[in-house]
Amino acid sequence: MHIDTSESLKLGIIGLSEGNGHPYSWSAIFNGYNPAEMEKCGFPVIPRYLEQQQFPDAQIQRAEVTHIWTQDAAISAQIARAANIPHCVESYVDLIGQVDAVLLARDDAQHHLPMAEPFLKAGLPIYIDKPIALYQSDLAKLYALERYRGQIFTCSALKYAQELQLSESDRVHIGDIQFVDAIVPKDWQRYAIHIIEPVLNILGNRLPIQWSQVFRYTADIQGLLVEWESGVKGRFTTTGTQIKSPIMIRVIGTLGWRELSFSDTFSAFRAALQDFVDGIWHEEIRSAPDFVHQSVELIERGSALWNPE
Repeated sequence: MHIDTSESLKLGIIGLSEGNGHPYSWSAIFNGYNPAEMEKCGFPVIPRYLEQQQFPDAQIQRAEVTHIWTQDAAISAQIARAANIPHCVESYVDLIGQVDAVLLARDDAQHHLPMAEPFLKAGLPIYIDKPIALYQSDLAKLYALERYRGQIFTCSALKYAQELQLSESDRVHIGDIQFVDAIVPKDWQRYAIHIIEPVLNILGNRLPIQWSQVFRYTADIQGLLVEWESGVKGRFTTTGTQIKSPIMIRVIGTLGWRELSFSDTFSAFRAALQDFVDGIWHEEIRSAPDFVHQSVELIERGSALWNPE
């Protein structure tokens, strides 16, 4: 898709899902925000991390969220006031012809295919919120709609979190990685992706999976054990809504270990959104399908907790 590089990108943001404040936070990262209106967003953490930034310097340059649609017109209008979005539309397909790219900002994966389809068919680049799909069969349907390679961008923003990455000195200290233990709050189907992608980032290409098994310690504490053919083993744990667990990854090797803890939401979101925009400007694939397939395979294996055979 060719975009005039002398102009600023016009982005449309769509969707709203329970417990997900991304329409507010993502839009603010592009547009800046109205502090009084953002306090009404219903997600107290968002205005707290936004107020720690220096706007407008913190905004992503040469891109703006110009249009918004959610399932509730009143909420759309409130997000627009909070994040300086000039236009609300009555139907998400109304964005076609008015924007250069789309942010699909809901994290309930079952809605991704029907909502993304018209934009994919129209050739618009689209950022699909995590997790893009719960099953590889659904992921294949999305990729089949691409009009060009790289049209779909998707990730957990935590993939970009610097605090969840190993430095070269860390790798020397750890030696050969043997075991990775990762934990995240809330439920498997929406939040496991937040630890799966950073772990895959750390491990590199560890496919194929040799063995996996779901586990359930309690109704809330559950997850997936996995062993890759490389010999590296992993445990991904979600702790439900009743436990205030950190987002944390412990990497253990032949020489030592490191514990990584997530802390900077704004920087992770901004880096992910910047990569999406840069991929559009440079016409590059910034969300590698092989990596996405690896992530969804692990989500699907863990989803056996909810769909036992």
